[in-house]
Amino acid sequence: MKTVNSLSGGKTSSYIAANYPADYDVFSLVRIEDKNSMFPDKKIRQEIEDRIQAPFIGTAEDDMIVYTMLDLEQFIGRKITWVTGKTFDNITTRKDKVYLPNKVQRFCTVEMKIEPMFYWWAEHIGEPIEMRIGFRANETRRAKNMLERCNADGLSEFKATFGKHKDGRNKWEDIPYQKPSFPLIDSNTYKDTIEQFWLDKPVRFAWMNNCVGCFHKSPMLLRKMWDKHPNKLEWFAKRERESVNNAQWRTDMTYDEIKQWNSQYELFDDDFNECDSGYCGI
Repeated sequence: MKTVNSLSGGKTSSYIAANYPADYDVFSLVRIEDKNSMFPDKKIRQEIEDRIQAPFIGTAEDDMIVYTMLDLEQFIGRKITWVTGKTFDNITTRKDKVYLPNKVQRFCTVEMKIEPMFYWWAEHIGEPIEMRIGFRANETRRAKNMLERCNADGLSEFKATFGKHKDGRNKWEDIPYQKPSFPLIDSNTYKDTIEQFWLDKPVRFAWMNNCVGCFHKSPMLLRKMWDKHPNKLEWFAKRERESVNNAQWRTDMTYDEIKQWNSQYELFDDDFNECDSGYCGI
């Protein structure tokens, strides 16, 4: 069974890539079409387009994630495979109307992270793989939840379409394709070990990975993201303003309302952890 390291751009999955060599290391890039959030380095934009074979204007994540993956590839001495799906703009637009994902219908994670990796697997491997997931030693419950969703053979399935019926409808099938594994749980590795490992390594990391405007982030953290990434948060707020039936990313408040918050004390970078950040771990 071939091994695949699922990379997010954070220190934990990068630690797995550095310490647990695999047959493949795969990173799924989330793209947005907002020119106000354009990735600033034109040369690197072109390099990324060559890797993903798709247009690249900008990402909904911290731009540093791009540098992380390029640095990490040099550090581990293995090729990192970049994949991408539809843009965030595309998956939230249907018949010229804007539909937003939310905590109940989290189709953004499926369509921009899981689906591109699945179709890459279908094209290049096509048989069950061991997918290494970056859950740490204190995250056994998350691993248990993932394993409980596997089939009787211990494989995760993905509902995919590869053709059409005679009447034009898509043919859908649940495809078992990956066996999740958790090397950091098996090795009893915690966050402090990972942080210490990267202190003297030539890999640059973002303050926080995952989409900067993810609706799983706490309102307080989203307010901080308005300060750190104003153009990208404006993209999230604009999609919300344009959404069907005044839908919101969150049920409690709009992103424009979060922008108006005044912080009552200075927030420090270590005031937040992965739970605050919307750390999906899918």
